[in-house]
Amino acid sequence: MPDSDKKFVLLSIGANLGDKQKTIEHAFELIKEAQVLDEPVLSSLYETEPVGFKDQPWFMNAAIAGYTDMPVNNLIKLLKSIEYVLGRKVRQRWHEREIDIDILLYGENYFATEYLTVPHPKMHERRFVLVPASEIAGTAHHPVLDCTIDGLLEICEDRSEVKRLR
Repeated sequence: MPDSDKKFVLLSIGANLGDKQKTIEHAFELIKEAQVLDEPVLSSLYETEPVGFKDQPWFMNAAIAGYTDMPVNNLIKLLKSIEYVLGRKVRQRWHEREIDIDILLYGENYFATEYLTVPHPKMHERRFVLVPASEIAGTAHHPVLDCTIDGLLEICEDRSEVKRLR
């Protein structure tokens, strides 16, 4: 059981270039090695249809859940450094990615700056985020929409394809 001062954290992770499975698994290992999450859990991997810019390879997506006492600003810096280590290149929004790691939830907190908004402002509109998140954190509460992840998935209007791989 996590320390009561620790916040529940839910991350979304995806890639559509290179060895996607290896990259996602490597990112999870780097997160575990950094020891920023207690009780880290990786969802199954899912093959997902691109959303936004459609003319690109399908993605592989997953979710990661755990508990942390790391401040959200430090957590996002760590996640961006992991993306960098794994070869992420800067591209247009919605285009190909070697790796992408987003913070979906950080406890019951709402946090917004020019560079980061938590809870993730589009998570409730994306099956590729909600399906893996529901698998490992279906009862997690979205503090702004006052709904569980399972509830958000139930009412999500996105119909893009999300196929469980393992």
